[in-house]
Amino acid sequence: MNPSARALRFLVVLVVVLVVGRGPAVAAEAKAGAKVFRAGAATSNITPPIGADIIGGFHPFPSTHIHDELHARCLALDNGGTRLAFVVVDLVGADRLVYDAARRFVTAETGLPGECLIMSATHTHSATSALGKDRFAPQTELDDYQKFVARRIADAVRRAFNNLAPAKIGWATASEPREVFNRRWFMKPGTVPATPYGGTNDLVKMNPPRASANLVKPAGPTDPEICLIAVATPEGRPIGVLANYSLHYVGGVKGADISADYYGMFCDRLQQLLGADRQDPEFVAIMSNGTSGNINNIDFTKPGEKRAPYEKMREVADRVATATHAAYGKIQWHDWVPLAAKLEPLEVGYRHPTPEQLQRAQAIVASPKPANRAATLEELYAERAVAMNAWPERIHIPIQALRVGDVAVGGIPNEVFVEIGLEFKQRSPFKPSFIMSIANGYYGYLPTPEHHKLGGYETWLGTNRLEVEASNKILALLLELVGALK
Repeated sequence: MNPSARALRFLVVLVVVLVVGRGPAVAAEAKAGAKVFRAGAATSNITPPIGADIIGGFHPFPSTHIHDELHARCLALDNGGTRLAFVVVDLVGADRLVYDAARRFVTAETGLPGECLIMSATHTHSATSALGKDRFAPQTELDDYQKFVARRIADAVRRAFNNLAPAKIGWATASEPREVFNRRWFMKPGTVPATPYGGTNDLVKMNPPRASANLVKPAGPTDPEICLIAVATPEGRPIGVLANYSLHYVGGVKGADISADYYGMFCDRLQQLLGADRQDPEFVAIMSNGTSGNINNIDFTKPGEKRAPYEKMREVADRVATATHAAYGKIQWHDWVPLAAKLEPLEVGYRHPTPEQLQRAQAIVASPKPANRAATLEELYAERAVAMNAWPERIHIPIQALRVGDVAVGGIPNEVFVEIGLEFKQRSPFKPSFIMSIANGYYGYLPTPEHHKLGGYETWLGTNRLEVEASNKILALLLELVGALK
């Protein structure tokens, strides 16, 4: 054998040895043009101290017990060219300043571009506020708990990136219609109560009396779809699941407990169903809040049921996790997928009280009140109207779109009505598509213009903050961003 032939044979043998030695990693690189898909997941504990106020209702009260811990849960994806991070926090919501601070931490510490990080809240009503001391006034600085949450979000992202490992990815949809009901109802004439502003023009009522003879029909549809993105090791060990379901919190806690509500219970149950307990690195399930602004799990045509604390939460979590687990078993896995993201500000009008509303609200706020009773609804909304009057006429809100393979994810900083989510799913060029509500900030409820005409709690000034046409403008930009990702 001449020297040239021996040299060539040596090179061939060397390449074979290197390829065999690296095994599946080289195969994955070859399939994706020398890019290996990786995924990682992690959590950070964001539980506040006992005694901090729980803000789920109109009247905050101090917590006395922690039933289950609150977390920031993160799923990180890396296709060799683009990285994305999804974070969901167990909070009723968080001010934009919290998310902006977390985004700065993440970019500085991991190099992740800001548009590639989406953060949203579950909307549990059993958590301490990260919305600031006055959630209706413009925020200028973070309080101690907000600083803590921002830091822990960044820690969750950093840990998830530390856990990045070769992975396969897939997605699926499931359905669980038994736990979603439209909570806005048309009522018989004359049976809808007056608004806190003294008006009697509402045509619908949120959470009407159950099994009432005055019920006519629900004022809108529901969305029973569960969307999920899943990652696993090449051998099949689960790494993480990001799920999305358009259901408000469930409630039913004991006393003044802190709880992640059904969202946290879903995560625990799915981990159990997948046999992913006590892994290293840990498996992380995440449930994000879809478009549930007008959806809860109460069937108003039936009388109320007496339930033990947490019983209904567990039932909902089990049903949704069971449906998710069944869909997980049908996933078509991919060794590599495209990833992309866009984050853009949208200028919208901010609602303010009319001169008459402001004058009335200022008079109510200034009037003396008994020290031994809670504020009335009229008094609470008077305070909100006065606070909202200090906001500028127009503001910029963050709208986000992300692509994961054939899946599109939208981020809107509101409690989004289900009609908006259904239209997004129908018009998006990606299938499936879903919206993560209360993402990157919090600006109240987001009804459609049609629902504004009907009135009701979600449209009242103080519950609703953005202009009547805001949903149309937001959806138009979201679809534009998604189209650009296609």
